[in-house]
This record gives sequence, C-alpha cells and structure tokens, in this order.
Amino acid sequence: MSKQLRPIPEGYHSVTPYLVVRKATDAIDFYKKAFGAADTYRLAGPDGAIAHAEIRIGNSPIMLCDENPKMGALSPQALGGSPANLFLYVEDVDAAFRKAVGAGATPTMPPQDMFWGDRYGKLADPFGHEWSIATHIEDLSPDQIQERAQAAFAQK
Repeated sequence: MSKQLRPIPEGYHSVTPYLVVRKATDAIDFYKKAFGAADTYRLAGPDGAIAHAEIRIGNSPIMLCDENPKMGALSPQALGGSPANLFLYVEDVDAAFRKAVGAGATPTMPPQDMFWGDRYGKLADPFGHEWSIATHIEDLSPDQIQERAQAAFAQK
C-alpha cells in the first residue's frame, strides 16, 4: 500500500526562500546563532561545497547553497547587493534584533513602532542578505493603515 504523494511536501509552504551565499557552512552557523535556525539537511557537491542545504526558522524552511557561478548561482556579494528581503515575524523583535546583531548582523534600521501595526527593524546579514524583523503589536483595518501611512509620508 503506497501513501498518497503530496504535491507540496509536508512541512513546506507554497513559497520557500532559496538563498545563494558565499561560505554556506558559515551562513548556516550564523542563522543558527542569529535566528535560532535548525539545520535540517545538507548535500555536499563533488568539490565539498554545499550544493543544497535546508534550515528551518520557526515553522519556515529556507533553502540555500554555496555560490556557484558555473551554475548561475551568484551571491549578493557577486551581484553588488540583493533586491530581495526576508521578512521574519518573531515574538520579541527587540530581543531578536539584539541577538542577530550580537551574532554579526549589521543594523540598518533599529526596531520601531510602524504605522501598519508592527514593531519593525532591519538588518543585513554577513552574507549580503537583508532581513526585516517584526512583532505584530496592533490589528488595524486597511483604512486605518492607509490613514496612518498618509500621515507618516507627510512627515518625511
């Protein structure tokens, strides 16, 4: 008797980030220290580099690999930055922010209360990826968010 195959494997979501990094082993160690990641899978390539790895932060899987220009896998350092940002919800943004900075992240915006109802801050990890970290502190309607956004943008 065979078990029904799931089109989306158990434990995964419809969208899973896939990061390309220089020194994937170091990146995994950083994500463990900074964000409490669990190391769930590693596949070494013939040269010993990480061909594919998976970590889990909270209930979310993140896939990653070592940079491999021959395969078109370029890190943010090779590209001069990354236009993507990973958004991480946590129980206590201030504590998570301090922990990530202590592990080697660079603060780019300290946590602050935002008009959309989150306490929110931004970091750059040592591998070129940008992270937004937030704790939801207030439920708001779309109209309330719009009103607050207009007021916030008018102050700039």
